[in-house]
Amino acid sequence: MTVDIMAPLASLQWVDRTTLHANDYNPNKVSEDNLKLLTQSILTNGWTLPIVVRPDYTIIDGFHRWTVSGREPLLSQLGGKVPVVIVDHHGDESADVYGTITHNRARGTHLLEPMKAIVKKLLDEGKTVQEIGKQLGMKPEEVFRLSGFTREEFLSLMTQGHNTYSKAIYYKHT
Repeated sequence: MTVDIMAPLASLQWVDRTTLHANDYNPNKVSEDNLKLLTQSILTNGWTLPIVVRPDYTIIDGFHRWTVSGREPLLSQLGGKVPVVIVDHHGDESADVYGTITHNRARGTHLLEPMKAIVKKLLDEGKTVQEIGKQLGMKPEEVFRLSGFTREEFLSLMTQGHNTYSKAIYYKHT
């Protein structure tokens, strides 16, 4: 069977998110921290990946994008709509399952050394630990581990701009 690989994007449309429903076989789980990161990614970059659905609007890929679209601030910003593309496997549920798994697995994982180089470059460019943490979904400790800085150097970075303290005032009792 020949697949028209352009067909899904030809079906791109914004639909009411309530018309979609989850499949019952997705093995992919995401932590609440990563859902917050996904929301931040959408707020920073815009919605870049449509949700992949069957003709009956069962989600093949994009369950977590669909999930965060139902939460504020995305719910109101999107007006309850989500972008979808329709993939029709003509009733072949195994093809739907394959689609879910391959979409998830094809995203890959981040390797340690390239992530270290990225964090170091961002810090060298003057980005704050707080900004990197927010944009990449990292806690300060993770940024530290990837930064390559000594503990003292990192603590100095963490307190940049926060080194103004109120002056102690001495009152004489009379």
